[in-house]
Amino acid sequence: MNQSTLKIHPSDNVAVALTDLKKGEAIKNNGIVYELSDDIPAKHKFTLADIPEDADIIMYGVLVGKAVVPIARGGLITTKNIKHATGSYSLRERKTSWHQPDIHIWQEKKFMGYHRDDGSVGTANYWVVIPLVFCENKNVDVLQEAFMKALGYQPAQSPYQAMVQQLIQLQQAGKTATEILSADINLDEADNQRHQKIFSNIDGIKFLTHTLGCGGTRQDARALCGLLAGYITHPNTAGATILSLGCQNAQVSLLKEEIEKRSPAFSKPLIILEQQRVGNEQQLLKEAIQQTFAGLVTANKIQRAPAPLSKLCIGLECGGSDGFSGISANPAIGYTSDLVVALGGSVILSEFPELCGVEQELSDRCVDEETAKRFMELMNSYNEKALALGSGFYANPSPGNIRDGLITDAIKSAGAAKKGGSSPVTDVLDYPEKVNKPGLNLLCTPGSDIESTTAEVGAGANIVLFTTGLGTPTGNPIAPVIKLSSNTKLFNKMNDIIDIDTGTIISADETIEQAGERILDHVIKVASGELKAKADLLPHDDFIPWKRGISL
Repeated sequence: MNQSTLKIHPSDNVAVALTDLKKGEAIKNNGIVYELSDDIPAKHKFTLADIPEDADIIMYGVLVGKAVVPIARGGLITTKNIKHATGSYSLRERKTSWHQPDIHIWQEKKFMGYHRDDGSVGTANYWVVIPLVFCENKNVDVLQEAFMKALGYQPAQSPYQAMVQQLIQLQQAGKTATEILSADINLDEADNQRHQKIFSNIDGIKFLTHTLGCGGTRQDARALCGLLAGYITHPNTAGATILSLGCQNAQVSLLKEEIEKRSPAFSKPLIILEQQRVGNEQQLLKEAIQQTFAGLVTANKIQRAPAPLSKLCIGLECGGSDGFSGISANPAIGYTSDLVVALGGSVILSEFPELCGVEQELSDRCVDEETAKRFMELMNSYNEKALALGSGFYANPSPGNIRDGLITDAIKSAGAAKKGGSSPVTDVLDYPEKVNKPGLNLLCTPGSDIESTTAEVGAGANIVLFTTGLGTPTGNPIAPVIKLSSNTKLFNKMNDIIDIDTGTIISADETIEQAGERILDHVIKVASGELKAKADLLPHDDFIPWKRGISL
């Protein structure tokens, strides 16, 4: 890709600028040389031919927009000269043949994971504390304060607390506001001392507060209990403490039903305490602390052991995408996805508003007609609900997406779908269902980063690959979220939150396939506990259940 422009698909009538291009600059495409009629910023698109008004804009080989005014050849594509448009889709013949990647160097490789009684394997070992209803969030916060520092999972003082202490000292010494603003505060000198870690085989205790559980609809309560059951039964979870008020919609009985669906022979330590039954809040917290500590003693007995790569379940996510995401980071993890599928593992492609315009390709790749129909029905119903509320998939791109070259939702979607590689779609899941089949699974979620990542982990992802072109700190409480930049400039700017640079594809330093293999090697190290994802080091424990309404 050592060039200044890229035409992605032979049928495209637009190309991507890989570097900033100037008006009047001569561009060669398919042997034809012509001048650009506009300045074209890197990541943005320009026309390869004169485009009449109402003509199709084709990119990635699919319809991604319509011209609203005539656009001269070499003209910049903007929100002022094109609008979102997609092609229709219907049930057609299956197209499930695919070119499987060479996996001979991976077949004997293992990762060191936590083996569970149900046959799943965790990439981490966490205890989770979860409220069934927001009324219990305060009690969960008390438990967090009681456990984290005492068990060595949290430093005695964060660098930012130490910074405030230093600023207090300056104020007490009589320094002015101007002098305080100009003071050189070194965060690296902060006291970051931890108590000794008590449980060597437990990665931490995670506290998953939320704003749901009562009010809303009964369907909201069912969906919440399904999601929480996904976290309780997750291979990265050693055991769980559940706090219930008692009168909320999200009843304990409902949670138990959802656990039974996902794990009929569920055997992990599970502590459930109901405040209205216990009565005294202090007694509730005392019982929760004592029983949780005893559960940790049991959970600490498990140790990592070798596991085949078929036990990986990888969530495929993107957030803060840019005009390079669809040609570097997304196809790179798409190749990683194909490797994992070929090895017998599972991958999850979600964010349905960001599959708008590629429905035909994905439905054709479904292994049978029933699966294809379910995908199309979920896409249709989701978009129709959004339209009924005055929006639609067309409104998905954020200001940051648009600023960096993703002008329509269809352009964004065509690039986002590359995360799913080329393997057949083995199953289509509605939120908050669990992955039960190896291969590529489509999971209905919003495009919202944290809601979608939360859902993928709830569905069973024990690792998440998260691509970004603009930079986002998203993580997850129980599953490592490995962040990948679409461009090297971003990686260098935000490498405290980004793990892997795939801008090497843009600079032609490696191919998509080489990057995909490098990513899988990194995944194995993180899954084995040899490396920590940047999101875990910080840590970023983002957890937002999707309240089933309209969130794009």
